[in-house]
Amino acid sequence: MPQPIEILFQDDRALVVNKPAGLPVYAGRAGGPSIEDGFPAWRRGKTGPWAAHRLDQDTAGCLLIARKKAFLLEAQAMMAEGGKAEKIYWAGLRGVPDGPAGEIDAPLKKLTQGKSWRMAVQAQGAPARTSWRLLGTQGGNALVEFTLLTGRTHQIRAHAAHLGHPVLGDPVYGDGQGKMCLLARRLALPLTPAIDATAPPPAHMADFVERCLGTL
Repeated sequence: MPQPIEILFQDDRALVVNKPAGLPVYAGRAGGPSIEDGFPAWRRGKTGPWAAHRLDQDTAGCLLIARKKAFLLEAQAMMAEGGKAEKIYWAGLRGVPDGPAGEIDAPLKKLTQGKSWRMAVQAQGAPARTSWRLLGTQGGNALVEFTLLTGRTHQIRAHAAHLGHPVLGDPVYGDGQGKMCLLARRLALPLTPAIDATAPPPAHMADFVERCLGTL
């Protein structure tokens, strides 16, 4: 890996690592650095570890790595059941949503065109719900906290665009200018003992986040 990966939480069952923006979880066909480069150092048995979920390459923050297969299955089942695992994201949005908070209830369906694809709000899509609250504003843009109530692919990115305020820098649902401002801020699983980790804003979001948090 090109840089050390910060560990936000660890025990014999799992780790939560702070995935840098721009670093994929798995290496692509062309190879290159990825989070899985760290797997040998994090292994605690003959097999594994395994990423318990995925984060987009350009998303930073909390990524759960399972060290035991039984824990992997337990964590994935918990994250698949809406509301059991707490997954909170911070996002810089283009423009400012109306009101201090709300909920987006908009089904999502994958649309493919040639080699590209995106998630679109469609009535026949899979149920998708996201709650949000405004954390602050800066320069006509907003810092918003999203809580996933379901776990669809690109859910926050597609729902933010549906709200009329795409994630800053989003190359698929927004203008793609600059780095994408999306952080997997907190991941909490109500197990015994609990797993709970919070990721700091990445460098490209830090100044914007600080300015926004000072406005409310």
